[in-house]
Amino acid sequence: MLSTRFLWRTVGSAALLSTLLCGFGFVYGVNQIMFPKAVTPPADTAPPTEAAKPKESSLAAKDKIQIVALGDSLTAGTGDLSGRGYVGQVKEKLEKQWGKPVFIFNNFAIPGFKTSDVLADMDAKKDIGTALAQADLILLTIGGNDIFAGGQGVFSGEAGEGFNTTEAEQRVPAAMKRLEQILDRVAKQNPNAVICYVGLYHPFLDLDTKKEGSLVVQKWNAAAFEIANRYPNMVIVPTYDLFELNLNKYLYTDHFHPNQDGYERIAERIAQIVK
Repeated sequence: MLSTRFLWRTVGSAALLSTLLCGFGFVYGVNQIMFPKAVTPPADTAPPTEAAKPKESSLAAKDKIQIVALGDSLTAGTGDLSGRGYVGQVKEKLEKQWGKPVFIFNNFAIPGFKTSDVLADMDAKKDIGTALAQADLILLTIGGNDIFAGGQGVFSGEAGEGFNTTEAEQRVPAAMKRLEQILDRVAKQNPNAVICYVGLYHPFLDLDTKKEGSLVVQKWNAAAFEIANRYPNMVIVPTYDLFELNLNKYLYTDHFHPNQDGYERIAERIAQIVK
């Protein structure tokens, strides 16, 4: 009788203890759900870092911006009856974009210039180097006359119909070496300025049914990109796509230079790139 009573006491105590443990576990679980505690990472675990933010444009940080331009007729603005060209329109867009004064310090571009002419001009005119050294933004177009020469030698056929890229292809290697010299000299004159080399488009695309000239332009632009990639503040401004599907809409009546709207598209792209 005594052993039976002891057995029942033991069983009752175990049951009571189990009930208390279950009750405590239930209360603890509810507390963790309702009031969770912050998890502290191990001491050797580095806290998560924020994604790197893009650097602000060096031009955006300046109180004023001075533009120096050089090159051929595109930088001179030939074909824009308003006289502004893409250089003048870049000035206007940057002033509106940043709300600060933008000045065209000097524009040394001369219509008809080839790469050899720009190099000779830089040697002959010391003020070009002086101006480049004071620029915040340098704009440059060159190479179109080297390749297409205004259409001379690239048309074949009895009435000048058709398109022959042989002449253009033969001019590329030597002209590209000169472009490399130009870009290197400009970058060394002012390693802090933002330098924009405006790439080439194909002005005779509508006459080039096989688009052979497009491949020449593509090779030129690709080679120019490789050169510009050596310098941290130099960029290539693509223009081929701006004219490809709307050539007649954005070219001047000479079928070679952009018109006012064509220059506006170039200026808009430059403003977006340096933003």
